[in-house]
Amino acid sequence: MPEKIAEGRPPLSTAGASALYIGALLGPSLLLLPGLAARAAGPASLLVWLALLVLSGLIAVVFCALGTRVGSAGGVAGYTAAGLGERAGRAAAWCFLAGVVAGAPVVCLIGGSYAAAAIGAGESTAVPAALVLLGLVLTVRLVGVRTGVKLQMVLVAVLVALVLFAMLGSAPSSRAANWTPFLPHGWAGVARAAPPLMFAFVGWEAAASLTTRLRDPHRQLRLVVLIAFVVTSLLCLGLAAATVAVLGPDAGGAVPLADLMRAAIGDSGRVLAVGAALVLTLAATNTYLTGAAELTDALLPPTPTPGRRGSYAVVATTALTGGPLIALVGSGVLTTDQLVAVPTALFLSVYLACTAAAIRILDGLPRLAALVCCPAVLALVLGTGWPVLAVAAVALTAAVLPGRRSDSAAPDDALELRDGAAALTAHEGH
Repeated sequence: MPEKIAEGRPPLSTAGASALYIGALLGPSLLLLPGLAARAAGPASLLVWLALLVLSGLIAVVFCALGTRVGSAGGVAGYTAAGLGERAGRAAAWCFLAGVVAGAPVVCLIGGSYAAAAIGAGESTAVPAALVLLGLVLTVRLVGVRTGVKLQMVLVAVLVALVLFAMLGSAPSSRAANWTPFLPHGWAGVARAAPPLMFAFVGWEAAASLTTRLRDPHRQLRLVVLIAFVVTSLLCLGLAAATVAVLGPDAGGAVPLADLMRAAIGDSGRVLAVGAALVLTLAATNTYLTGAAELTDALLPPTPTPGRRGSYAVVATTALTGGPLIALVGSGVLTTDQLVAVPTALFLSVYLACTAAAIRILDGLPRLAALVCCPAVLALVLGTGWPVLAVAAVALTAAVLPGRRSDSAAPDDALELRDGAAALTAHEGH
């Protein structure tokens, strides 16, 4: 039976949900990573892309199974609580929300920097561009849920068109000689290319909270995840292959997508690359802010009249922290690389919690996928270095604070977090 749509929220169509997932997976990192991977491993970077796409597919299987079997209560918080308990669920929720708040300015900085580099502007242009992008995405979040989803569908359609144009338009400039030597830096280069490429596959957790707005999650979610995985896989592999085949020794440049578009239509292609940077930034940030707003609404104490408290809280917090963080980067106190590490560790910790919970509550292929993903994600979390301390601080703070269930007026969906594991066990017994 279809689950009840979150009260006060318009239902999500399969197309709308797919657009939100694609936007989360295809962040601005797609602008940079094909070049970085080609610089580290040459043509063999495609092997890394393939391996990480397999890992991403396994994570998608886990999240799809959690969404259809555990239910929609609380998104990543509900998934984790069903397998590891309420305190762990709150910790996962807080890590996700902290990752969104810390990650939104980072995404805007990447998009602003790419746009500035693509048109040959100085670094001083990147910071104002990032501030404008941050203001724009927060405004979209405030305008309304319907507008946000419709805009997301347009953004994803434009994004796919731009990337396809770059790949197909530059194809006549490809050279077979650019594929040799296949391993210019040996297998060590392949190993160096893997960690940064993992950043391209964080995103499955972002739209988990939106499952509450599907009319029939058990039917729609599998199709949504399949569409998102196929589209993002084809775009990532196609762009990576075009970067190697067309750019060859110049594939390690800072703006590979802009270089491909210039190969397709000349210098005016850089203008299209700026458009791609803006679209990627808006699409990714819109999904994360939308998911964070849904999760915040689920965690806040219930009220007789549902409103948009989640959106207001997420927008206000992101605005209060994002502007100063971007300003600190502009003043040279912080670097974008330093900022990237924190949300990456926070999001990976959410993956870790969800895959660990999945091992306990799923069976069959999804459980096997979780058994493979959990240790792989743990290694990636530990590999982030000092940001692990930030993850620990957020998780411990969330674990010791009282949960929403302490409110005597808590609705049934909050009780589902407490009883998720028991309910699933009963379901599996039938």
